[in-house]
Amino acid sequence: MNKITLTLVLCICLITPAIAQENYPKIHVTDDIEIIKLSDHSYIHVSYAQMPPWGRVPSNGLIFANKGKAFLFDTPVNDSLTKDLVNWIENSLKVEIIGFIPNHWHSDCMGGIRYLQRRGIDSYAYELTRKIAKTKKLPVPTHGFSDSLDLQLGGERILCKYYGAAHTLDNIVVWIPSEKILFAGCMAKELKATGLGNTVDGNIQKWPKTIEKVLQEYHDAKIVIPGHGEYGGIDLLQHTLKLLKEKEVVH
Repeated sequence: MNKITLTLVLCICLITPAIAQENYPKIHVTDDIEIIKLSDHSYIHVSYAQMPPWGRVPSNGLIFANKGKAFLFDTPVNDSLTKDLVNWIENSLKVEIIGFIPNHWHSDCMGGIRYLQRRGIDSYAYELTRKIAKTKKLPVPTHGFSDSLDLQLGGERILCKYYGAAHTLDNIVVWIPSEKILFAGCMAKELKATGLGNTVDGNIQKWPKTIEKVLQEYHDAKIVIPGHGEYGGIDLLQHTLKLLKEKEVVH
């Protein structure tokens, strides 16, 4: 390979991650909440809370808004933070939240559901999530689905689907085809991650197969959002699969 060709290849390698990690505008809501605007319809909400033994941890969720209505995917870990987030959504986006769907049963997904239910906001969840919530005496999402939930918001489709156990036994993904956004939640690890995080409620053996199914189904995703840390592209799922295979080798 000559020097010109080598230089070109190196430049492409350096540019490609920059495209995948495009910097979207960040909006300061409170010291514990920020919003990342992905488009006029899609927003990542990031909330910060103390989560022993990991310390102050950022948790991601998704807002999809269209034609004066919005769906919320995951809440911050408690009612107080969720109230601040909901106030921002209603006052800044000028939309009505018509539904809430958690990724799984942990508090970083549905810790604020009590506040949403007091507000009369409908909640939907994978049936196993509802079952676990009931067993653990947590607030139970009102409506359940057995495999997938196909929603429409102002003519745009939102697909919530279960592919198998991973970070938890009940974790789902959310796909917005018009935006090519995949909210994978905690089954996906950010590129900086060197480990799998909390696995006590998951299934390490089934996790790789679940990731492979998701990779096959959403290989054209433009943005993949993990449960914690920086969003990216499909490489987040590939990185997670690599971490899982490394764990298999170690064990």
